[in-house]
Amino acid sequence: MKIVTLSVALGLLGSQLAQAEDLPKAVQQIEAKGAKIVGRFDAPNGLQGYAAQFQNRGVALYLTPDGKHVLVGSLFNEQGQDLSEAPLEKLVYAPLAKEVWGKLDKTAWIADGKADAPRVVYLFSDPNCPYCNMFWQQARPWVDSGKVQLRHIMVGIIRADSPAKSAALLASSDPKHALHAHESAGKASTLKPLAKIPAEVQAKLDGNLALMEELGLSATPAIFYLDDQQQLQTQQGAPRPEMLGKILGKR
Repeated sequence: MKIVTLSVALGLLGSQLAQAEDLPKAVQQIEAKGAKIVGRFDAPNGLQGYAAQFQNRGVALYLTPDGKHVLVGSLFNEQGQDLSEAPLEKLVYAPLAKEVWGKLDKTAWIADGKADAPRVVYLFSDPNCPYCNMFWQQARPWVDSGKVQLRHIMVGIIRADSPAKSAALLASSDPKHALHAHESAGKASTLKPLAKIPAEVQAKLDGNLALMEELGLSATPAIFYLDDQQQLQTQQGAPRPEMLGKILGKR
């Protein structure tokens, strides 16, 4: 699962092969340069493959039969097939995607759309973000038809009153209705920031913001979705019209 557009700190995965076995010294030298070794895989002609994470991407390492040298990069066969792709998908990208998706699910989000919608899309959203509102408008045909549920992970980063406005939505007796009223009104929204944010609501905001920062994100909307191959993808900013089908599926 190559998360091509996802700018995520791959350290989230945090699985160290070195904890389970001793690595060859040549591989340890690569690890010392900042790589995280997360798994081994078979390779041809006596090579031993290692899957690593380095600088926000998966990297394949190939230990030579003498155990003293390491080749770093893709390995192709005579048919032009990249033999590194499948191991990195299995050992790096797929576990990372599963972990990120699970973290998104545990945030304090507000549902927009039917609970049984076949497609779920997460987005980090600020009440003062015009591009969040643009995406909300763009998604109406999919949400209203029951095909997509948007899950708004509320944060407050754009203006001084953004946290208190997000808190007002989360603390509402009907957050889903409050969010709909706010987004449908656009610039005419009458959403008022809370004068005092309850501790439990502040904790939710803090958790949402912490994950946003952990994922290396700095702006809203930051949209996460599973594509048609169930691979995790992200879109930052309101998507271009031609991207909507990829994010939201068929209308």
